[in-house]
Amino acid sequence: MAEAAGCADAEGLVGRRRERALLERALDDARSGAGGSVAVLRGEAGIGKTALLDWAAGGAARAGYAVVRAAGAEAEVAVAFGALRQVLRPLLESARDALPPYQREALESALGLRDAIPPGGFAVGAAALALLTAAARRRPLLVVVDDLHWVDSSSAAVFAFLHRRIGDLPAVLVVATRAEGSAPEGWQVHPVDVEPLSDTDADAVLRRWHPDLTAVVAERVRREAAGNPLALTELPRQLRAEHRSGVVPLPERLPWGRRLDRLFASRLRALSPEALRALLPAALGGDGDGGTWWSSVSGHHGDRAERLLDDVEASGLARLDHTGRLVFRHPLVRSAVIALAPEPDRRAAHRMLAARLPEDEPRGLLHEAAAVRGPDEELAARLQEAGTRIALRGGDAEAALLLDRAAGLSPGPDDRTRRLAWAAVMSARGGRLAYAARLVEELRTRSLPDDVAPVFAYAVVYVDQSHHVDFASSFTLLPEALAALTAPGAPDAPGRGDLVEQVFFKLLLASSYTGDARGWRALARHLGDVSPAARLCHRVWADPPRTAHGAGRELRAAAESAAGDGAGHAWLLLWAALGVDGTDAGPGLLLGGQHAYATQGSVAKVRCRQDFLLGRWDAADDWLREADSAEELGYHCNALLFRHYYAHVLAGRGDGPGFDELRARVEPAARAAGMRFVTDHLGRLRALVDLAHGRDEEAYERLRALLPPGRLPSGLSWFHLPFFDLVQAAVRAGHRAQARAHVAAGRAARMDEISDHHAFLLAAAAALAAGEDEQDEAFAAAYALAGTGPWVFALARLRLEHGARLRLRGRRAEAEDVLHMARHAFRELGAGPWADQCCRELRAAGLSAEVPAARVGLLTAQELRVARLVAAGLTNKQIGAELNLSPRSVASHLYKIFPKLGIASRAALGRALAET
Repeated sequence: MAEAAGCADAEGLVGRRRERALLERALDDARSGAGGSVAVLRGEAGIGKTALLDWAAGGAARAGYAVVRAAGAEAEVAVAFGALRQVLRPLLESARDALPPYQREALESALGLRDAIPPGGFAVGAAALALLTAAARRRPLLVVVDDLHWVDSSSAAVFAFLHRRIGDLPAVLVVATRAEGSAPEGWQVHPVDVEPLSDTDADAVLRRWHPDLTAVVAERVRREAAGNPLALTELPRQLRAEHRSGVVPLPERLPWGRRLDRLFASRLRALSPEALRALLPAALGGDGDGGTWWSSVSGHHGDRAERLLDDVEASGLARLDHTGRLVFRHPLVRSAVIALAPEPDRRAAHRMLAARLPEDEPRGLLHEAAAVRGPDEELAARLQEAGTRIALRGGDAEAALLLDRAAGLSPGPDDRTRRLAWAAVMSARGGRLAYAARLVEELRTRSLPDDVAPVFAYAVVYVDQSHHVDFASSFTLLPEALAALTAPGAPDAPGRGDLVEQVFFKLLLASSYTGDARGWRALARHLGDVSPAARLCHRVWADPPRTAHGAGRELRAAAESAAGDGAGHAWLLLWAALGVDGTDAGPGLLLGGQHAYATQGSVAKVRCRQDFLLGRWDAADDWLREADSAEELGYHCNALLFRHYYAHVLAGRGDGPGFDELRARVEPAARAAGMRFVTDHLGRLRALVDLAHGRDEEAYERLRALLPPGRLPSGLSWFHLPFFDLVQAAVRAGHRAQARAHVAAGRAARMDEISDHHAFLLAAAAALAAGEDEQDEAFAAAYALAGTGPWVFALARLRLEHGARLRLRGRRAEAEDVLHMARHAFRELGAGPWADQCCRELRAAGLSAEVPAARVGLLTAQELRVARLVAAGLTNKQIGAELNLSPRSVASHLYKIFPKLGIASRAALGRALAET
């Protein structure tokens, strides 16, 4: 394969200095303990991605790495966890005993190594991570995945989950994918675009592989190849001797397009029909033939087998490896073999492949389906049953392909429609939006049996919400779907229970985004038909000042016991976490592995919110990349929401022009869809920009139009976010009575009982509204609650207001400490206008605006121990276990450590310790 890229030999690659440097640095860092990393190589077919992977794998092996590899294949795209099996099976054989039994069983079941359903399809991600961790303890690990664009969806989702966690291991993950689109879905990394070779490097490739070309011919080939290494090696091979020597003029230039495919086809036609038929099973079987190709050819062709192999290898199109597996020179060769084969030969090859595989094994069933002509209900039923099994293992996208194929084989129109409807649902659940949309459009042309209507409604709404950013169908279709699914005597069907949860969630989502009363009424009617998680999520979003008390505590408990539940359950918990700003429950749910890789869009949106609250604003560029990736994949609603979250950072930093530009891009689509969740947020964020620049009265007027002082209206599920903003703006603008009325409303609603963040925002607002005699106690109470979660931006604003009041009361020394802490936090966030406000207050007090140097000597022995463990990356819970403290005690220590060191976040702690 290295030769196929035309740029590698025993001495290494030609060119590719940038890519080699990146890969070398990643391998060096992982081996030295600096941390793992991920590289995504992106480029067109034949550009040399595989050669780079080979080069990295060879270098890693020589450096003592364990190297595991997988390659996607078009023929294997419907095989759930097929690519993951290639990576993990060698590791599982050597590290099986390092896994707890439930994780070992989850992996073995998902990978088809045992005949059982895993304890939860979503547990596979966590088990895979545990296996990589165990393997990496022995020696550094390199995971190589080629042709990611042809990797099955279940495996791709696990790889997407693993890429977020690889940094904690002495491991490197390198994947290669086609150039179309942005980064793979769910991958927050900058792809490395493998560009065409420079003219100098292209000449070097030609000299290496075709030294006999004349200068004129080499120049023409270089121009035609346009820097593609595969074309540089292949184009000269198509030339006759008189062309190569320059005796006969070269033919006219062909359009670029799929020329390489045609070149391979011309070479394949030079082989005998018998040799082509021998190649066909290997081409159709992907990389899953387990080394049986040669034994099959030998058994079928007898004495002629050696001659056939010689002809194939002499063509340079394929070779036999040491396991007996036929390795094609390039994926395009495989495609060309299939395209050239007559239909009878293809069906015969599919039958041969099906006969090699266990009965009802999904690959075998697909081969059987490809071999038959016309309807076949028996085979359709077996395909449906296999799809259901795969869906239970978490392979919804692959299950959809099986159901679609089963529909094509169904003799009766009703059975065909039922199977297509479930294929659309499974496709939507599996993240294949374009595929779901195509199936929905086909179903629109059919007469739907009554039992199919709820399934079809869910698929339609999924496409409308995610792709069209249209919520109208949510309120016309989903209430009826819920009624049908939960009616007494409703027919049971595979996945029906989780379908009820997902339909409920989609209606809850639409209602939360738009405030449409029809949705809330329908949801209330079905609270008795859904799980506790669904009822909790409903309480969080329906009318939180009156219904969400205790939700934060309940969410933590629900997240800890969420293992093994379906996707609908995961979506509900993630949406509830977003509603209560559950930064403590959220990470366990997001990163514990139970649901992370299967719900990437929901996970990423919750992570955006958490990053904002916790002051990780440098991650905001990742949100824009998520938006671009979602846009490329057709998830236009997600793209809109990711940009909406990015607007939070622009507003927090006081970047008015940047915010207005982004608002102009986001707001029209949100307004057209009736998404008050976005449009109202944008109004609140514009008020935040005003506050940053001292336009307090303008900010107050904007906020009171959204949230009238002294009232917590229904229909504003996220009322707590503008709560503190309104009080700050009211106090600054001289409307103290209105500020106190708003605090009183929050107390009357027991806002502090909803979640830790609600409690902090109420306490912070109360401190701002307090009279002079109450201020010290009120600010102390707010600071005490700040220890329950590092709400960096809100805490810095609280300190700014506190410092200003201390200055006015003549308490200069206290004001200096508080204002410096606020200024430092704002600077770390990039919130320049807010930092400037701190400087003005310091200067007004006759104090220096320079930040004092951090001094570790101010820490107690216990605080220093806590600080060092935080700097090492441990969580509060892990630190508590290490030092025999409760997580809340650790948070209390951090509350004292941060001001002593003049920092405002965990991320800055390591730098502060290093500097001193």
